[in-house]
Amino acid sequence: METRILTLSEEAIAQAAALLRSGDLVIFPTDTVYGVGALITHPQAVARLYRVKDRPGEKAIPLLIADPEDLEQAVTKVTPAARRLIARFWPGGLTLVLPKRPEVPAEVSPGPTVAVRLPDHGGIRALIRAAGAPLAATSANRSGQPSPRTAQEALAQLGGRVPLILDGGPCPGGVPSTVVDCTVDPPRLLREGAIPASEIRRELGFLRGEQ
Repeated sequence: METRILTLSEEAIAQAAALLRSGDLVIFPTDTVYGVGALITHPQAVARLYRVKDRPGEKAIPLLIADPEDLEQAVTKVTPAARRLIARFWPGGLTLVLPKRPEVPAEVSPGPTVAVRLPDHGGIRALIRAAGAPLAATSANRSGQPSPRTAQEALAQLGGRVPLILDGGPCPGGVPSTVVDCTVDPPRLLREGAIPASEIRRELGFLRGEQ
């Protein structure tokens, strides 16, 4: 498979959205690192993400949404703690684990929860809106390898495995998102990343799992 690189533009987003709607994968920039994703409406495409990345099957794949109201397509409940974090840190580098809707395929997450993020990047949010559904998305690297900050770094790892890369220049963050499990009370820090745990704790008053 030849991997094309298109500079991020309205036309490139339209082409990428068409690929996603047809059940293919696309690589794109975000506010943290470059990601690779598939629409949650195409479970077979989501399953391909694991093979493309050599990702262990037991690791769930997070969802990216374009707007806060898109949460309704992915989760059954937004806890009070999650609402506080959303108001403070979305859009941005914070992923929240919440109860999963039954419609979210097991290929995204085999358990009762799903991780969701609203990125602070106009290009990827425009792509999600154009595609028409949340994206199952993870960093555009081989499992265990560094997360790419540029289109060329993503190409070096996944070239020939994904048909299209949207090149939006270097990602400004370069650090994966912070992940907080809001299905437990008090919430638990699962990974510290773009947003310091201290800021999460300051907003909530308490946070389990902080280092």
